[in-house]
Amino acid sequence: MSETYNKKLLGEAVASKLDISKKQANEFIDAFLEEVKGILEEKGTVDLAGFGKFEVRFRAARDGFNPQTKEKMPIAASYSVGFKPAKALKDAVK
Repeated sequence: MSETYNKKLLGEAVASKLDISKKQANEFIDAFLEEVKGILEEKGTVDLAGFGKFEVRFRAARDGFNPQTKEKMPIAASYSVGFKPAKALKDAVK
């Protein structure tokens, strides 16, 4: 079974790989994530070759229903973040 990486473990792995301090690695990760978040907040797209694409997707208003009462209810339009993995990432995971 594979391990679940959180931000701390990712920082340790980056620090080891780049031979930098854990603090520097965590600062890099924080800066990277902040940039991605900022781009997505502006409805932009982040395309990382060989990894995948983060993009904001619009979900139109639609009718749904309450699963307990089966009563119809409107669902407001919204935005969500989507991720589409690159072919290289898909192939690596096979």
